[in-house]
Amino acid sequence: MNVKVKTFADFRELLGPEVALSVPEGETVRGLLRVLGRRHAAFLPKVLGHDGQLRPYINILHNGRNVKSLDDLDTRLAEADVIAIFPPLAGG
Repeated sequence: MNVKVKTFADFRELLGPEVALSVPEGETVRGLLRVLGRRHAAFLPKVLGHDGQLRPYINILHNGRNVKSLDDLDTRLAEADVIAIFPPLAGG
């Protein structure tokens, strides 16, 4: 199935602004992150801690909803889903 990943700030520099991926049916957000990590080794450690959990300052949206309010990294993907990945933002 096909999903779209949109990235912002530092992640955009690593992955580009938008990535179209084909993933197996029933894949999770965690699996998607691992696919992206295989493409760009520097990406995964920025998103996941040593315990394999999402770093608390990273926000991932699944079709506009934060995965933390869904099934976190176990949120299942479906055809044409859009995932947005935000690193910590700072400014003033």
